[in-house]
Amino acid sequence: MPQGKLQVVLVSAKGLENTDFLCNMDPYVLLTCRTQEQKSSVASGKGSEPEWNEDFIFNISEGASELALKIMDSDTGSQDDFVGEVAIPLEPVFIERNIPLTAYTVVKDGEYRGEIKLGLTFTPELTKMQELELVQNRNVKAGILKLKNLLEGGSSLHTLIRQATYSFQP
Repeated sequence: MPQGKLQVVLVSAKGLENTDFLCNMDPYVLLTCRTQEQKSSVASGKGSEPEWNEDFIFNISEGASELALKIMDSDTGSQDDFVGEVAIPLEPVFIERNIPLTAYTVVKDGEYRGEIKLGLTFTPELTKMQELELVQNRNVKAGILKLKNLLEGGSSLHTLIRQATYSFQP
């Protein structure tokens, strides 16, 4: 499994089962990836069609295989109600790096309870070797650019060699 950062863009939900009988529910989402848990804001009074438009960042390490979302209804004075859940496998975002906004099915007790829309972006961590290669490539490109500028400026071959040698010394 790769390591890096997972960005989750939580947009909205629709068709959620309203757990409040006298008024619209106040949904929020608990997002969990392994041991990391984050909570969205409460979409007060938004009922079964809430909008959040919030970003969350998770640090991905070995063993992270899914993002779990639990949709809850915030209740004042009593325990919050469970609305439904979604388990999103992370392998596709590790491969593609970006999963555009997608509607995922919300389930409760194995039954359809609506949809939740979100997007995923994975940014892998560079290994030490990749970082070194990146720095070396930048140095080579900078040296080539210097040579090009010198050539365009009409410098002599002797001057070019001296400056190129100086540019590439550690």
